[in-house]
This record gives sequence, structure tokens and C-alpha cells, in this order.
Amino acid sequence: MTQGQSAPVGPAPELPGWRHVYSGKVREVYEAEAAAEGDDLADDAGTLLVVATDRVSAFDHILRPAIPGKGAMLTRLSRWWFAQLDAPNHLREPAGWDAGLDPDTAARAMRVAKLEMFPVECVVRGYLTGSGFAEYRDHGTVCGLALPAGLGDGDRLPQPLYTPAFKAQQGDHDENITFERTIGLIGEDAAVALRDASLQIFARASGIAESRGVILADTKFEFGVDPATGEITLGDEVLTSDSSRYWDAALYGDASAPLGVRLSSFDKQLVRDWLRDNWDGSGEPPELPAEVVERTVERYEELFDRLGVA
Repeated sequence: MTQGQSAPVGPAPELPGWRHVYSGKVREVYEAEAAAEGDDLADDAGTLLVVATDRVSAFDHILRPAIPGKGAMLTRLSRWWFAQLDAPNHLREPAGWDAGLDPDTAARAMRVAKLEMFPVECVVRGYLTGSGFAEYRDHGTVCGLALPAGLGDGDRLPQPLYTPAFKAQQGDHDENITFERTIGLIGEDAAVALRDASLQIFARASGIAESRGVILADTKFEFGVDPATGEITLGDEVLTSDSSRYWDAALYGDASAPLGVRLSSFDKQLVRDWLRDNWDGSGEPPELPAEVVERTVERYEELFDRLGVA
């Protein structure tokens, strides 16, 4: 683990039949233990169990306390979006499958194919904001791509931008890269396939969100190759509040509202904003106050209601 990143809170729980192989900022990953022929676990060969925790991270640090129920909410949201999208995904969950997990863990777990992941985060931006707006304000570009003059924070882009990033080792910052650099990393055919799939999925998801009064401002996708099929497959989480920026369409369209209200998002932006105001970035971040935790849970829950997540 790179120096400067907070360590995960506590050891990963032991799960019967599964061996822990990796701890991320907010997820624990397991693979099936070796099974004898005829054992039920034999069906889990080539699969992973991804368990979303309630941990919350910001600025490359894992924060305390956790956000109650966050892991289950993100898992439900990923499953819901996978069902809406016309794209191959890594879920491998036969009907009635629960891995013998306790109800709390099962609510936070996804059984997925073990993909050969591409070292690229596929970021799509439909609106100009955040780090993209900061670059545009200084240079007139977003990730090196020139944009028309005169755009403001929160403006809709003329067309969605595909701005890939190189996936850094845990604890380091991802690096924005050009499409040409992506070709150098994974080859032209794969680079084109990831770009086209990302833009197509973003367009589909944006339409679904807008029909429910929600704007999908930006998001990131991750893909890998499924060894069983050779197919490029959507993996990781998808379109969650941790990987995406969602806005209230009605508030966004209210020109009389302050910009901070119009761009208020259904995610952990409350956490980031509180940290910017209360931490200088040195040492360990302070503990989140109860009010910030409660309001963050409310924003996650409101997105579920708006989208109609079952």
C-alpha cells in the first residue's frame, strides 16, 4: 500500500468456501477455495465474490466512520443498472444463488466472472464540471481535448467526451491519458471497442436517468475480457453514486438557484466538501461528523427513489 493512504478498517471477514485475495478502498474480493469433484463449489471456478463494504473514501484516504448501508445500496444499484443495459457484464449469479452467505453480506456481494481487466478507466463526461472545468478554465481543454469558448461550470457539453485514465496502483492517483496512449497500452482494436462501448452505455444510461428526472453528468466504466467467451465485458461497479455524478434535473434547470444548489449531487460530494473545509490534506483526515454521514445516506437513498431502483 502506498504511503499516505489510510489503511482499510479492520481485517476482511472470513467467508465459508471463499478465500480473501484483495482489499480495495471500499471492497473486499474473494475467490472460491479449491473444491473436490462433485462439490457445489466446483461451480464457482473462474468466479470472484466482490463484497462492497460501508467504507467511504475521498482524496485517496479511507475515512471514518463508515456510511451505514452504503455497501448494500451500491450493490443494488450496480445490479439494477446491469439489468437496464444492453451490454455483456460480469455478473454470474444463477437464480437462487446466495453463496451460503449471511443476509447482510449477501446484500453487499456480487458473484462475478474473473475477467482479464484492461488497465484503463473509461471516463465519459456529459457535462463540464469538477476537475474538467478547472482544466477548461485554465487551458480551454478537458484532458487535452479542445472545447468551445464561453462554457461555464455545469454546462452540458456539445457531445459526451471520452477521457480515459490509466489505472494507478492502489493509493496512487489515476492518470488521465490520451486515446492514442490507450492504443499504445492495449492495442487499437481494444481501445476503439472500449471507447465505443463506453459512449453507447453512457447514452443509454443518460436517457434512462433523464426520463426519471435525474442528470447523469459523468461516470467511469471498467472492462475486461471474459476468458470463457473472449468477449469484452463490463465489470466492476457500474453507474453507482461512487463512480458517477448525478444531479437533480429540476434543480439544474432552475436558473434562479445558486450554482452550488443546481449542481448538488446524489453522491459523496458532501463528504468531499466537508473535508476541503476542515482538513488541509496533511496527516490523517478528521472523523466525519454525524450530520455529514446522515446527509450522505439521505442523498444515496434519494437517488434510489428517483431512479426507481427495485
